[in-house]
Amino acid sequence: MMIRSAGLVAAIALMCFGMSLKTAADSSAKANDRRPNFLVIIADDLGFSDPGCYGGEIETPNLDALAAGGLRFTQFYNTARCWPTRSALMTGYYPQQIRRDSMPGAPKGFGGRGVRPQWAQTIGQYLQTAGYRTYHSGKWHIDGKPTDSGFDRSDEATRGPGFFDTNKRGERDPHFYRTVATAQHAIDCLKEHSENFAGQPFFQYLAFHAPHFPLHALPEDIQRYEGRYDDGWDRLRKQRYQRQRALGFSVGDLSVLEPDVGPPYAFPDQIDLLGPGEVNRPLPWDELTSQQQRFQAMKMSIHAAMVDRMDREIGRVLDQLRAMDSFDNTIVMFLSDNGASAEMMVRGDGHDPDAAPGSAATYLCLGPGFSSAANTPFRRHKTWVHEGGISTPLIVHWPAGLDAQNEFRSAVAHVIDIAPTVLDLAGVQRPDFPGAPPMTGKSLRPLLSNDGDSLHDEVWFCHEANRALRQGDWKIVHSDKGRPFPYRIVEAGDSNESNWALYNLANDRAEQNDLADTYPAKVQAMSERWYQLRDQFLADSSTEIANDAKP
Repeated sequence: MMIRSAGLVAAIALMCFGMSLKTAADSSAKANDRRPNFLVIIADDLGFSDPGCYGGEIETPNLDALAAGGLRFTQFYNTARCWPTRSALMTGYYPQQIRRDSMPGAPKGFGGRGVRPQWAQTIGQYLQTAGYRTYHSGKWHIDGKPTDSGFDRSDEATRGPGFFDTNKRGERDPHFYRTVATAQHAIDCLKEHSENFAGQPFFQYLAFHAPHFPLHALPEDIQRYEGRYDDGWDRLRKQRYQRQRALGFSVGDLSVLEPDVGPPYAFPDQIDLLGPGEVNRPLPWDELTSQQQRFQAMKMSIHAAMVDRMDREIGRVLDQLRAMDSFDNTIVMFLSDNGASAEMMVRGDGHDPDAAPGSAATYLCLGPGFSSAANTPFRRHKTWVHEGGISTPLIVHWPAGLDAQNEFRSAVAHVIDIAPTVLDLAGVQRPDFPGAPPMTGKSLRPLLSNDGDSLHDEVWFCHEANRALRQGDWKIVHSDKGRPFPYRIVEAGDSNESNWALYNLANDRAEQNDLADTYPAKVQAMSERWYQLRDQFLADSSTEIANDAKP
């Protein structure tokens, strides 16, 4: 790889940037710094319609209250998967630009889960140097350690894959549940901040694992939802859709279930491991056996319990902000890393079919049926770049800085816009690193006052072999025409460009009416643009500055 000739200049810029902001930080800490605080909350595998304020029946009074006192974005996008979204959120770049997700043509080591270039700094690094105290609680899933990436304190989420703590003998610690522990760590960070750093603003990144599989929930939480989903996913989708319309969402029509679209990864032996109640396709509910219906409804009850508990824990964190008199001047943002998941697998210590569903001995996944309901009204799931995989709620709440309350924002925006928004509202100027690409994301500040034009002329998507590009209301998706279940949307290296589908999202966010045959020139132009951006991002990912190394 070639070191850009401006590398030495960039290294000096990095050093000067740190020294100049450190001087500003020292002086600001001496006074009572009234810059806003930040609480960025990210859920894991949460569906677009799961929160009550987005149409769900799950009880989320704390999220609902934030939405009632702030903004709800209806066309906000993530990257369709866990670690790429987190990298984009933290840096303001598409993950492919910074070696944190793959794309066709990327050299080995410059995709998937590579090491970020030095110029792809995190929000924490910028804010920490500018006088903010920075805290991370929960899931990280980015290269490097949080405490080496701009965070003063982190729990680094080093525990195993489940939500319950177990020792080597498999015995559960009754005092540990991951969602509660994650929130408690954030509360402890905020308490310490109030006691020792009250004169400085803070950035708290709260990254829940919920409701990601395995479906693990506290028994008392599951009990609240038992029996609620016995009518199945067909009816639940309609109920959520009707609720969205009643709330004022302009989401178009409800997508049609695709009974041949199952999990994105094929583990054919998982059905046998999980038992006769498991179903790996979103079949019509009345075609399921009674045993399958009971099992699927129970899984959805656990999913709902996990979301409910996350909301309760968010409430505890918000109460801590109130107790330290920081609630009004804290900008709260809530989103999900991708859509709900159709994945089905068994990991870790395996699955005991005789154990109570949702307990530590089980390993269940939501599956494609109720995942489709969680992503209402959109099509498909996590890993796909159809709307169901990439659409997330975004709630923004800031009593001291937002006049708008209970308003919608329909402008198109993306998770790459979180980092520049935080820096903008914090008054932190990101330096130009000579030779490095400028930050791709844009600040959401204009949209906080009024719903205006979208921040981007185009939004680009790629995960594994799944590809999409949105320009205005037009969107192309590299589709799977004619592929039977199970399948991947596009096999790696597939160059059959006839598989692009075209949708007008102005009236078809459900992606039901493929217009590719009607507008072939538009498909051609947009697909060529997709590859132009791919080439640009390949070049970005190869860009280095002096002393480029793992943080």
